[in-house]
Amino acid sequence: MDHFDLSFVPEREDPFKDLLLKMREKFGLDHVAYAGFNPISGTTHGHVTYDDEWTRHYAKKGFFKVDPTLNEARRSVAPVDWSRLEHNKNFTAVFRDAHDFGITDTGMTIPIRGPFGDMGGLSVNSRLSQPEWRKLKQHIITDLQQVAANVHDLVMQSNPLMRALSAPHLSTREVEILQWTAAGKSQQDIGDILSISHRTVEVHLRSSRKKLQALTTVQAVGRAIALGLVYPG
Repeated sequence: MDHFDLSFVPEREDPFKDLLLKMREKFGLDHVAYAGFNPISGTTHGHVTYDDEWTRHYAKKGFFKVDPTLNEARRSVAPVDWSRLEHNKNFTAVFRDAHDFGITDTGMTIPIRGPFGDMGGLSVNSRLSQPEWRKLKQHIITDLQQVAANVHDLVMQSNPLMRALSAPHLSTREVEILQWTAAGKSQQDIGDILSISHRTVEVHLRSSRKKLQALTTVQAVGRAIALGLVYPG
C-alpha cells in the first residue's frame, strides 16, 4: 500500500482516542496520531487527538496521499524526525495548511511493521523550540517506540482473524525475561536475578523477538504487553 488512505476511515471509529490523549499528557506533547493498514481485513485505521476541523480538512485535501511524515516513515525502519524531511512541495502543502490550524512542523513519526504485512505509523507533534524538542525526544524516544508497537498491535488485534494469527507461544522463561525487561532491568541484572548468564538471557530475548515478529527488544516488550503476556514496568 502506497499510503494510509484515511478518507475511508469511518468517523465513528475512534475507540483508541482516550489512549492517545493519555499519551499526549504523559509525554508532554501537543498531539498524537496513529495511522495503520490491516491487510488481513483490508481496513485502514486512524486515531488522532487533532481537532475535527483539521481532520476533515486533511481528508478533504487528500493530504494522506502526499503527507511526507507518513510516506517517509513507510520507507523507514527508524523513527523519522520531521526536521530531517525535505521541504518540497508536498511538505509545504501539508504544513502550510497545518499551521493555519495551530499545528507545527516539529514532531516525529515512528514506523511499525507487523508480521502479516500490516503497517502503521505513530506521529507526535510539539510546539516546543527545536532545542527543547531534541531534549524531550531524547528523553521519551525509547518509551514512545514501545508504546507505538503496543498501540499498533492493539489496533490490529481488534480484528479476530489477525488476533488469532498473531498469538505467539512463548516459553515460561521467555515471558519471565520479558517481564524483567519491561521493569527496566538490563540483561546482566536479569541474569543475576535468575541465576543464568547474560548470554543465556540474550538467547531467550532473541527467541522472543523472533516469535513476536519484533525487530527490537523494545518492540518485543511492547507486543508482549499488548498481548497481555507481561505487564508494564
